[in-house]
Amino acid sequence: MDLTTRLGPLTMRSPLVAASGTVGSVVDFAAVGGFGYYGAAVAKSVSENPWPGRPPPRLYPVGGGMLNGIGIQNPGIVAWLAEVAPRLSGAGVPVWGSVVGKTAGEFARVAAAMSGSGVTAIEVNLSCPNLESGAMFALDPEAAAGVVGGVRAATSLPVGAKLSPNAADIAGVAAAVAAAGADFVVMGNTVWGAAIDIETRRPGISGVIGGYSGAPIKPIALRAVLEVRRALPDLPVVGCGGVRRGADAVEFLLAGAQAVALGTAHFADTRAGKRVARELRRYGKRHRVEVVGDLVGGWRPW
Repeated sequence: MDLTTRLGPLTMRSPLVAASGTVGSVVDFAAVGGFGYYGAAVAKSVSENPWPGRPPPRLYPVGGGMLNGIGIQNPGIVAWLAEVAPRLSGAGVPVWGSVVGKTAGEFARVAAAMSGSGVTAIEVNLSCPNLESGAMFALDPEAAAGVVGGVRAATSLPVGAKLSPNAADIAGVAAAVAAAGADFVVMGNTVWGAAIDIETRRPGISGVIGGYSGAPIKPIALRAVLEVRRALPDLPVVGCGGVRRGADAVEFLLAGAQAVALGTAHFADTRAGKRVARELRRYGKRHRVEVVGDLVGGWRPW
């Protein structure tokens, strides 16, 4: 099966995307995981100024998933451009930059600075805090659109908006960012969660509430993809959440995603992409699917 796929203005050699925050700066992961089976890899999110992140503990296993509260630790755009950007060309895969900020203006300034660094697209991480309201930009269609509109004006690169399944109206947020200039959306990110160690009686992570990821959130992510596809059939989508196997990738494609991101799976298996791609091809051969695009949106109603 030919794995080539189209995601808005992007032509990708594979529908698999390495999700931001799970492959570090990308250049370091390339040495251990290899990106030959991916269509893109997303670098760790970068802000205008350095962010220290939350104090430890920041990761905590819960059931079949993982709770995290990293706090988007990063060195800031100036250091990123000096230390990471010059090495991107050796990653062996097209790299998308990921931008974060506390205001719409900060997002735009980081995107503008990152645009000449060698990244092939900009992912707008709308799941970071908005200091004015204490909430995520991704929960408010108007706020999310304001950020994406600023980034769209600051770069000529393809722009993707990373949304949150925690939003009350995920399709409404997707419609707002699409109208503001997003070329595609990433559906989605972690869901809110918490854990308490019953022996120490302390929360699993220092921030108490964090992002829950891994296999258990796949039905939630699939629901989000289906809702957005149903409301906005022409908006390109990257499905993300709980992908561990080729069968998981097939589900997201059938739900309407043109590409599928792997995230938490990398912590258990740095070569997860190779395995998922092989299983995806086996599915195509078994079901006589010649091009991966033939699967997109191919679910059948009862």
